[in-house]
Amino acid sequence: MKLYFIRHGKTQWNLEGRFQGAGGDSPLLPESYQQMVQVGQFLRGTKFRHAYASPIKRARVTAQHVVRELHQRLPLTLLSRLEEFHLGELEGRTFQEVQERFPEELDAFRNHPDRYRTDRIGGETFTQVIDRMTPAIRQIVRDNPAADDNVLVVSHGAALNAEINALLGTPLADLRKRGGIRNTSLTVLETTDGEHFTLVDWNNTSFLTAAASPTDTI
Repeated sequence: MKLYFIRHGKTQWNLEGRFQGAGGDSPLLPESYQQMVQVGQFLRGTKFRHAYASPIKRARVTAQHVVRELHQRLPLTLLSRLEEFHLGELEGRTFQEVQERFPEELDAFRNHPDRYRTDRIGGETFTQVIDRMTPAIRQIVRDNPAADDNVLVVSHGAALNAEINALLGTPLADLRKRGGIRNTSLTVLETTDGEHFTLVDWNNTSFLTAAASPTDTI
């Protein structure tokens, strides 16, 4: 079966270059709704069995709009394990402010996940996020065991980047080396047993008409 991972639409804090974790939820931008339509239309020819989403509003609303565009009678289940990183003191701060106040943590978060420590800032490490998300993904696979039981999973940029790479067996130190994930992008994994995963598509944005900007990707 295949898991179709979608990052939520772009928000005001994304545009402003602010850290937006599980404790922050700024409004989705007007243009994000058009991009939700575009990814939904792109996937309309694929038959899905179920959709899952983080309960945080920006992910939940994205999932609802994408499911609507599929024109399929598709149940949507919200799972707290799919939430974004809990970011502690980084929450809501601009990247520039974090660079000035917590340069070591910022560098580790972006470039060296194995060195990311939360002693001074609070929140979750990469390992903690992966450890809470992986059981959810494995349960989703168990609940949709047929070969054609495709599912949608709508979540968040940093959390999806960490979890998807972990499912692919990427070492902790290398989790960020595949690159970032753009808002409303699509990444697809395939599995036969819920333990071993193969990458089918990474950060696909071919269906989006808007040009990418630096604040689209984390």
